[in-house]
Amino acid sequence: MSTHTTSGDRPRKRRPYAPRVPIEQRREQLLDAALAVIVSDGYDRISIDAVAKRAGVARSVVYGAYDNLDTLLTALLDRQQARAFERLLATLPDSTESPESPESPESAAFAAETVRRMSAMLRQDPDTWRLILSPPGNMPAVVRDRIEADRQRFRLRVEAWLSHALTGPDHDALDPRVLAHALVACAEHFGRLALTAPGTFDPAHLVDQVRLILGALWPRTR
Repeated sequence: MSTHTTSGDRPRKRRPYAPRVPIEQRREQLLDAALAVIVSDGYDRISIDAVAKRAGVARSVVYGAYDNLDTLLTALLDRQQARAFERLLATLPDSTESPESPESPESAAFAAETVRRMSAMLRQDPDTWRLILSPPGNMPAVVRDRIEADRQRFRLRVEAWLSHALTGPDHDALDPRVLAHALVACAEHFGRLALTAPGTFDPAHLVDQVRLILGALWPRTR
């Protein structure tokens, strides 16, 4: 006797199967997926469904790691803010790296090294820096506020370094606060170019130009 398969007998399409992994690993995977959705589609398109689809898992997997979308996005913001600021601070020379004489030409070399480190930082995590340097118009206010707070913290670090480096009567007319704003603004401009129009400026050439320009601020000690 032949049998006939009706539409009701057909096997249902299975939802994406998510292998069991440690919860912390799963959370990182979902945060990466959420970041990818925001970068490609904007904040307006972020949802539990979108995150699940990007991660290749079922909605239940997302809810197993995060109570709701707000919890997930808060965790993402915390993670990306901590990563970005930590990496940004790592580009600045610290007290153990500073030359013995702040007015020596090595100070310009340290500033050039900062540019080199920033270039590497952009290559390592371009998605995070796209959101910071070229934020979409629909970015939530809480995200903008955090970014601006970190920008101000970084400017203050730059200002403190300049205040230490620009000592002596030859530099009395230079305002570290103004210079810090100018340097950070320039760094952000070239960072945006590196992300949106790579190849516009060769990083090695930029480093050489920074060394030449800042070298004029730190003339050789006679």
